[in-house]
Amino acid sequence: MKTLYKLSIAFALLSFAACDLDEIPVDTGTNQAIFGSASGMELYALSFYDLLPSTDVGVFQDDNMSDLVARNGVDDFLAPGALSPITSSGWNWSGLRNINYFIENAEESTVPEKNHYLGLARFFRALFYFDKVKRFGDVPWIDRTIDVADSTTLKAPRDNRFEVMDHVLADLDFAIENITLTSDPSCTRITQNVARAYKTRICLYEASFRKYHTRYEMQSTADAWYQEVVEAANGITGFTLHQGTTGDRSYRELFITKSPYVDETILAVALDASLQVFSSANRRFISPTYGSRPSLTRQFVNTYLKLDGTPFTADPDYRTTPFVDEVKDRDLRLKQTVRLGDYHRTENGVPVIAPPNFNQTFTGYQPIKWCYDERFPYDDESRNDNAHIIMRWGEVLLNKAEALAELGAMTDAEWAATIGALRARAGITGTTLNTMPTVADPYLVEYYLGKFTNPVLLEVMRERAVELVFEGLRPDDLKRWHIGELFEEAPMNGMYVPALGEYDLNDDGVMDVSFYQGTRPTPSNPAIAFVDVSPSSATGRIQLSNGTSGEVQWNPGAREWLDKKYLYPIPEADRERNPALGQNPDW
Repeated sequence: MKTLYKLSIAFALLSFAACDLDEIPVDTGTNQAIFGSASGMELYALSFYDLLPSTDVGVFQDDNMSDLVARNGVDDFLAPGALSPITSSGWNWSGLRNINYFIENAEESTVPEKNHYLGLARFFRALFYFDKVKRFGDVPWIDRTIDVADSTTLKAPRDNRFEVMDHVLADLDFAIENITLTSDPSCTRITQNVARAYKTRICLYEASFRKYHTRYEMQSTADAWYQEVVEAANGITGFTLHQGTTGDRSYRELFITKSPYVDETILAVALDASLQVFSSANRRFISPTYGSRPSLTRQFVNTYLKLDGTPFTADPDYRTTPFVDEVKDRDLRLKQTVRLGDYHRTENGVPVIAPPNFNQTFTGYQPIKWCYDERFPYDDESRNDNAHIIMRWGEVLLNKAEALAELGAMTDAEWAATIGALRARAGITGTTLNTMPTVADPYLVEYYLGKFTNPVLLEVMRERAVELVFEGLRPDDLKRWHIGELFEEAPMNGMYVPALGEYDLNDDGVMDVSFYQGTRPTPSNPAIAFVDVSPSSATGRIQLSNGTSGEVQWNPGAREWLDKKYLYPIPEADRERNPALGQNPDW
């Protein structure tokens, strides 16, 4: 895909970007060169790929502010008083103008292949509007370039979000019908299957938004969107779950490969050292200063099943089980997501034992999912060149499973093909692979604040969090399910510590961490990490829940959830330009 990136960079000189709705592309001599040939339209269409997620910060960082992750500091979205119409952002429409300009001109083209490129443009317009609707709710639907003298459009109020989403669905259906590319060995181009996969994601969001955000009174329309998810998923062909060379690595292999695995990856952004296109995954997960030091919470880790398919939380002693014991015989994705047991890294190619490092983690559940095992140069520089996966078959299976559960249409056969298949890859055995649950897990009922009691849906929610953690979807899940309270209320808790003192976290006979109060003790191992858990209510301190014992508790600072945060406020500067935009409720 080097050619794609080079063409994209070159095309930046021709792209039409602006900041306000009244700044429009201007016809030039390049018009015929672009729209008079398939190669010209293909070149132009490369500019649309800029709408895909950034590779540097990556989708892997989006979950950091969710209920699953303890991290350093509090995002402005959750910090009390930080988000306001003055600080809000995202009301940028340059990407839309670029797309609409293309659509208007391509529709007039005589090139036989034009519908393929129109399908690409409308796919990206659907993505553009989906992001805007998620963020702001009602937005202006604009499907053409706007003349600078068109004050009626430029000063018009916003359109109803549900009508806009109907347009998004129409764009997705057009894309699926007209994109001619059916497969791509690089996994980096938009194909029919990519459009179908994104349709499952977008329609699932819209269906649950309509169902659970009852103030809009759109619950009766939700099932039609759930059905769209199922039909789109059923139309995808050619993918399966990646099995890898060994069962205890197949899941993680997806996220640390330079070339995407074509069996499961539907869409990725390929990184390239020769073009200086990297991500900063290692630095953001591992560096004690560069990133937010994200660590999984114990409340979430508790949801990983045991290998026999039973809940870990069914053990009456689960709350007081030390780390070295609680991670044994668990869903294999746990050891492929965080450091535990026999995890090793390398330093200049030399293997080194790597237990959880409390100089880098707040909870003890230290991520490895997107990180290279080699320390140099990845931990200290933004040099990751592992493929940036943004859509895969595992997500499609989960999207379909959730839609079926919501429709009451899940069968044992569908369960086995979706949730069962994901669990089988994770090494889980037992009836959970082939038989739907009939009793709700009380731990999950409590986790989700008593708002969900359907046993099938709850297990889909368990599986979704475990399978997709650090893939950037969790904040949207909390919003669409209308359980934003978890942004604020989810505990930033970690491993259980029976008493002050030293602990061997990987059972190799070497002490790895010392929890103490007062004077720092003399360590048995010079490389040991010290954690001062002296009583304190200060931000940025680790405590134990019972003072000198209990769960690790991290205090990142005050978090605040208000229901108005389901939508961002319209930025004040944009409202000043167009007062008809109004403002979102309670902002």
